[in-house]
Amino acid sequence: MYIVTNRIKMKSGFAEKMAPNFSRPGALQEMDGFIKVEVAITQDSTEYDELNVSMYWETLENYEAWKTSDVFKEAHKRPAASADSNEPKKKSPMLGSQLTITKIVGLLEAKTSN
Repeated sequence: MYIVTNRIKMKSGFAEKMAPNFSRPGALQEMDGFIKVEVAITQDSTEYDELNVSMYWETLENYEAWKTSDVFKEAHKRPAASADSNEPKKKSPMLGSQLTITKIVGLLEAKTSN
């Protein structure tokens, strides 16, 4: 199993607002090899918010297939600006991100009581 984690730096106050977008039910759940998504917010930063989105995949090939899929493209599409709108383009709350890929090589789970 592999975990692909995107550590996203955001302007302060935005992580709580954005977190539900990453765990919304949808087509991702139907992708081959997809296991789950966990969304967490780092608690020790006062300068910015950090949102950690961890996706669990059976294989790296499953993850790569998702990255090149229409499901991925649709999920990452930015809203189109209205041509007749005079509103200024909204700035993204994202300040940057770092992607890490880890392979699970050991696991210990809690004992169940009988």
